[in-house]
Amino acid sequence: MPSWSRIATRMRVPLGFLFAAAYLWFAKPAWTWLAIGTLFIVAGLGLRASAAGHIRKNRELTITGPYAYTRNPLYLGSILIAVGFLVAARNPWIATASLVMFFAIYLPVIGAEEKYLDATFSNYAEYAAEVPRLFLRLSPYNPSGGDVRGSFSRELYLKHREYQAALGSALMLLALMIKIILVNR
Repeated sequence: MPSWSRIATRMRVPLGFLFAAAYLWFAKPAWTWLAIGTLFIVAGLGLRASAAGHIRKNRELTITGPYAYTRNPLYLGSILIAVGFLVAARNPWIATASLVMFFAIYLPVIGAEEKYLDATFSNYAEYAAEVPRLFLRLSPYNPSGGDVRGSFSRELYLKHREYQAALGSALMLLALMIKIILVNR
């Protein structure tokens, strides 16, 4: 029988599309709240882009760039994007559904990924003890005294197709703008 984390991993993308359709239907956007939400969205996209340009999945434990401050910058970026869209939606039911999805889907997925990383990389336990799961350290993790900034790789960013998050966010923002215009006719 598959574990809940495996089920959650498989379900997160289809549920994401279903949730996006419901989100658009129930959102009550307004220009001011859309502008405030966009600030969070842009911050989240920036964090995700930086993380995608540093991570070398399954090859090494990435501890440079944003990974020097948080173990899960991709998820933290997604949370910021979600907060931005929740602010723009102005609907408590959407916020409640988002929290349920986060706890039911994303926390088990994060836990499963951490188990994999711990089993794969011998230095993961030390890293995990020093770097928060979803919050930020005030100073970068730097066990070797080397360059914790690392170097951003445009090729990695493109390989991980992180531009899709920006495109999806832009399309959803456009849909919210259209909804504001149509409702205020």
